[in-house]
Amino acid sequence: MDTQKIEGLWTHLHWLGMLAEQGSYTAAAARLGVSKAAMSQRISELERAAGISLVQRTTRSVRLTEAGQRLVDNIRDQYEQIAASFASVRELAGVARGLVRVTAPVAFARQQLLPKLPAFLRANPEVKVQLEVSDRLISLAAEGFDLAIRHSAAAPDTHVAWKLCETHSVLVATRAYLRRRGTPKIPQELAAHDCLFYPRTTGPAMWTLERRTARKASAATAVTLPVNGQFSANNSEALRDAALNDLGIALLPDFTAQAAVQAGKLAIVLPEWRVTGTFAEQLYILRPYTSHVPRAVGLFVGYLRENFAEGFPL
Repeated sequence: MDTQKIEGLWTHLHWLGMLAEQGSYTAAAARLGVSKAAMSQRISELERAAGISLVQRTTRSVRLTEAGQRLVDNIRDQYEQIAASFASVRELAGVARGLVRVTAPVAFARQQLLPKLPAFLRANPEVKVQLEVSDRLISLAAEGFDLAIRHSAAAPDTHVAWKLCETHSVLVATRAYLRRRGTPKIPQELAAHDCLFYPRTTGPAMWTLERRTARKASAATAVTLPVNGQFSANNSEALRDAALNDLGIALLPDFTAQAAVQAGKLAIVLPEWRVTGTFAEQLYILRPYTSHVPRAVGLFVGYLRENFAEGFPL
């Protein structure tokens, strides 16, 4: 095949690589912003030019043949270099632009991230932010995300990571509930209360409390005890709302409790103690390992780190 004909297939090759990455014509077409029919037509044209099947199609899935996978593997690095070079040239204009795709946990996104987005978007009118609010762990590279915010005990080795801030768990309840049922003075008194908890196992819920003044937990400073209540949920916003409805004492991350505590709607219970082991104590920003980081992504990371540096004071 002559050089001119090969050059005419460059777009086709890129689309084949996207199909390999996404695993379906529908998802690949959506990423490229084209129709599924156009996607299928380009792949068929590429197969005719190659003289061999590149894609195996079934009613449920799409995967590359050995020839198709070899072709994608051979051209992947070149296309990544082209994309990085083009992005760096565009950024010479001096204005951050482009799409930043972010995934973040539900409660953090709704309570903390969304209120801070307008200022960033106003300061960077050529930048678009696409946010996926989800508690599931997403593969950034496979699903095309630039960044993830994760509530985690440690940063994973598989990504570039920045510590966004520290976060702590707090026990909260309404003053109406505490007037009715009494205010616990020591952790053991929680046994007499309705506790609103995040179910981690099918067994009894257990809370471990440690004195805030202790440098590390010991037999004298840490208490582990079972808790009971009529309501549990795997979402901290749901637990907060249950507490606001006087249903009991809720264990929440500080970023979920902050607004209600500052407004006087919830009171902190056992303030000299902190609950450990239920929610992680750090928030991280993650991005995939890439040779080029778009300016818009870098600006967004810097903005988040600056705005969340103080954590969530109560």
